[in-house]
Amino acid sequence: MISKPRRSGDYPDREVDCQEAMEPGFQAIIDCMLEAGWTREEAKRALRRLIAADNMTQKENAKVEAELAIARAMIRAGKAR
Repeated sequence: MISKPRRSGDYPDREVDCQEAMEPGFQAIIDCMLEAGWTREEAKRALRRLIAADNMTQKENAKVEAELAIARAMIRAGKAR
């Protein structure tokens, strides 16, 4: 079970609380990877790459959403290309 934030919105140490909430799951992933025969460094490197890929996906999704919003606004304004 992952702990919820101590309160809603931004507050001091929210990132620390998030990290503490994530720690058991992170350790479970590392343990599973080690049991499967991967090294700790391989597992950590793979996690970093997954995070980088997720960041890239989020940026691309935001770009597409912005382009769609512009296209919708142009259609509403009667200025479709």
